[in-house]
Amino acid sequence: MRSEREKMLAGELYDASDPELTALRNRARRLTARLNASTADDGPLRAALLGELFGGHGEGLWIEPPFYCDYGSNILLGSHVYFNFNCVVLDCAEVRIGDNVLFGPNVQVYTASHPLDATQRRQGLEVAVPVRIEDDVWVGGSAVILPGVTIGAGAVIGAGSVVTKEVPAGVFAAGNPCQVVRGLEGGPNER
Repeated sequence: MRSEREKMLAGELYDASDPELTALRNRARRLTARLNASTADDGPLRAALLGELFGGHGEGLWIEPPFYCDYGSNILLGSHVYFNFNCVVLDCAEVRIGDNVLFGPNVQVYTASHPLDATQRRQGLEVAVPVRIEDDVWVGGSAVILPGVTIGAGAVIGAGSVVTKEVPAGVFAAGNPCQVVRGLEGGPNER
């Protein structure tokens, strides 16, 4: 029989109140609380916390506190990733972020979702779908990235956008729902 954690990571319905998952979320809460209380002067402490919190990260990672996540271990970050203040990553499934990615303040990345069926919701079941953000992406402040989304390399997401579906590489996309506005100069979708 599969554990609730295995179901969660496989994209199946799972029970988030499972003791193992609760313990893992509590671990992330303790680590993010320490990270959020740290300052730029706490370089070695911050580096240790980031190494312990995330599933992996490259060099040059910078997070402006506060930062929040569900597990941390399902977040894989490339090099030179920047999170501005008050970002949230619900990483019930894998969140893979490439190199040179910038997040404005209040950006939210969701892999977690709930079933549309009310009976399943009453049972406390959830589902999670991975999110992928490729290299050189800039996500404007207060954007929301929904489960299952891939944002292509070099794309720019306008502030306040709600990204509900894939965004191709090399475009500026904005709105609710987020849609391609135009190609970026030199990008593959230049118009």
